[in-house]
Amino acid sequence: MQGGIMRRCHGRVPCRLWFSPIVFWCVLTVPPVMLHPQCLDFKPPFRPLRELEFCVMYKEFGCCDYQRDQDLMTKYYQIMGGFEYFGYVKCAGFVLELLCQQCSPYAAHIFDAEDPNTPVRTIPGLCPDYCLEFWKKCSSTIPFLSNNSLTAKVKENQTRLCQYLKLDDDDYCYPHLLSNPKLTQNLGSVPSDSEGCLQLCLEEVANGLRNPLAMVHANDGTHRFFVAEQVGLVWTYLSERSKLDRPFLNITKTVLTSSWDGDERGFLGLTFHPKYKYNGKLYVYYSVQVGFDERIRISQFHVSANDMNVVDHASERVILEIDEPASNHNGGQLLFADDGYLYIFTGDGGMAGDPFGKYGNAQNKSSLLGKVLRIDVDDNERGPLYRIPPNNPFIPEQGARPEIYAYGVRNTWRCSVDRGDPRTKEGKGRIFCGDVGQNKFEEINIIEKGQNYGWRAKEGFSCYDKKLCANSSLDDVLPIYAYPHKMGKSVTGGYVYRGCEYPNLNGMYIFGDFMSGRLMSLQEDRNIGRWKYNEICMGMGLTCAFPGLINNYHQYIISFAEDEAGEIYFMSTGIPSATSPSGVIYKVVDPSRRAPPRQCHYDSLPVRVKSNLIKFVPEETSIAVEPAKTIQPEPQPTQSFDWIIDPLGGLELTPPLPIPTTSKSTRHSMQKSSGKQGKTRTESTPELQNGVVRLGGSEQGRSDRGRVEIYVNRHWGTVCDDLWTTKNAAVVCRQLGFGYALKAAKNSEFGEGKDLQILLDDVECESTESNLLDCKHAGVGTHNCAHYEDAGVICGNSDYVEI
Repeated sequence: MQGGIMRRCHGRVPCRLWFSPIVFWCVLTVPPVMLHPQCLDFKPPFRPLRELEFCVMYKEFGCCDYQRDQDLMTKYYQIMGGFEYFGYVKCAGFVLELLCQQCSPYAAHIFDAEDPNTPVRTIPGLCPDYCLEFWKKCSSTIPFLSNNSLTAKVKENQTRLCQYLKLDDDDYCYPHLLSNPKLTQNLGSVPSDSEGCLQLCLEEVANGLRNPLAMVHANDGTHRFFVAEQVGLVWTYLSERSKLDRPFLNITKTVLTSSWDGDERGFLGLTFHPKYKYNGKLYVYYSVQVGFDERIRISQFHVSANDMNVVDHASERVILEIDEPASNHNGGQLLFADDGYLYIFTGDGGMAGDPFGKYGNAQNKSSLLGKVLRIDVDDNERGPLYRIPPNNPFIPEQGARPEIYAYGVRNTWRCSVDRGDPRTKEGKGRIFCGDVGQNKFEEINIIEKGQNYGWRAKEGFSCYDKKLCANSSLDDVLPIYAYPHKMGKSVTGGYVYRGCEYPNLNGMYIFGDFMSGRLMSLQEDRNIGRWKYNEICMGMGLTCAFPGLINNYHQYIISFAEDEAGEIYFMSTGIPSATSPSGVIYKVVDPSRRAPPRQCHYDSLPVRVKSNLIKFVPEETSIAVEPAKTIQPEPQPTQSFDWIIDPLGGLELTPPLPIPTTSKSTRHSMQKSSGKQGKTRTESTPELQNGVVRLGGSEQGRSDRGRVEIYVNRHWGTVCDDLWTTKNAAVVCRQLGFGYALKAAKNSEFGEGKDLQILLDDVECESTESNLLDCKHAGVGTHNCAHYEDAGVICGNSDYVEI
């Protein structure tokens, strides 16, 4: 990655790198963008804790709890109490249905209240046929249902009333939405696309951080969270997300790191003692230089006796130091498991292939590198700094370090302890780790006592060192999941969701990849003992159109976190440098279902603050939200060119302004030449200008898809780029006259242009450029790729593409 360039992940393709094939929606497929349940409080629907008695049609899932249901019942009897028998018989059903639409999972749509800044209707939006019947039979109930002056003016005229109650979006009118499969299918479930990619949303929590690599809580009831930066600073955030301007911990003068991108050294881990509330102890893991040697250091600190938001820096006690033979593979995780012991996760010492000794550090039980260590740090004020737990597995083994709990790991990056199912406690105490791979695979492991996790004999499920792999005494444990480097090259371990706010996520292990920016999940199927994989995409279209939610994030996923209430977060940055303040913390949000109101309420213990507070100001904005609807759009001849992400994750273009005739001729030449796969047109088309593009390689000869070929200096050539993005594809599709960029195709999906030279690599467009030459790139003719990475596009003039 080039310094100073920030990448953002969004839409259907979760990040800059995308390798899996995309299955496009055909004509008969229902686009998931239509599914956007939302309540009148602008939040997702929920399952009531107590069964509703009045609006029973929404007792399983909707926007009313028991109290709101009772309030609506009271209003119903107030309205109907003054009606004589026949009037009651005619209108009771209408009044009940209209009142209960406040409980509909789509209440915000029915009442035309998706935007918090618009006034809420007093009568729900009605379908014309239903409105006509209602007006004929029960128009006398309108004054009781609505005190709106406009409603009162039109209630005597059926046409005007029904026009007034009509919604702009007919899909949501009552009662037709009840039979609309686009709105009822999988209602209340996490939305996913045709490939099973789960659509979640994010909430920005903190920003302006320099490689934030740990966010932890003290489990002391204050619901503060502490964020560590790689440079050696730890910041305190209050539960309402204000930041204290004085650092909780500052050891920047001691921590060994640098500003160069990808430096693995620095402040790497932080954890609080399980009894921190009473003993004030915390533990840190960081790189340090001692003489000419680089080491990892595990230290214990105490919180200050005078300020609960500052560490007593003079209290540091070095618990353990381990020599690092290289500057990479430093591990960095510290945690306390359910047994109360401190777990330390080290890397294998660095370089490539764990080349240290006959079998490498990870398989050598006399080395602390490439291990999971377990020590007892209780009651260490006098005597040894730590003790060995009596049931550590290798105490009896001659030559083995007694601290070792498990071995055979390469570079575990981010581990967590499963809190267990909130109701059954199933899964409680399991330790999940991401272990970064060498050349081919990244893996997720569940760490158990005494187990060998295979490195360097194995990488993922495959052999790395074939001689070691064939050793019958290896007796290693396979990962629960491994993925190849075409999906990502540096796993970031995550957490099993056990929070309260999003019941659908319970039991889902959420993790990511630092390099590709891919968010992923695993869900255990205990019946067959397997883990089901689903990728996580950012919600498309209106999926994340809730106040405060966004659907994009910076690419480099550094770490995951869990707050005191069990909600999950992750930290990422646009520039992976310890000195770049581009780090952001995001909270993971399920837009499809929330917990019932007041179920997740907690009271934070007071925090005595002695420094200034910096109020949190969100900086991230959502993209891919559909443009606001207008009833009668008027053409704007002076409107500037605009880009909007379409519901399928492609880029939709608003109609462009008239442009110079060179663009017109370009479009014509592209359509003519799209079927000429790789034929040079240098002499036959001298009128072409630099930057013109055409598509080649489509087996069906279609003009809407193919390998991208660009004309530069009287030569045609390919764009060879494994980092090809949808924004790049949008520039190409716009040149060709299409309204949508539906896919950025990679890995020579439309064949290799072997008879052409490679003209562009590392293209980085913002989507507003007139052609690819206006985008950032490595330079014409400069590349470090081959034709098997030739880029392509699929364009279209609608929000789907036929296969």
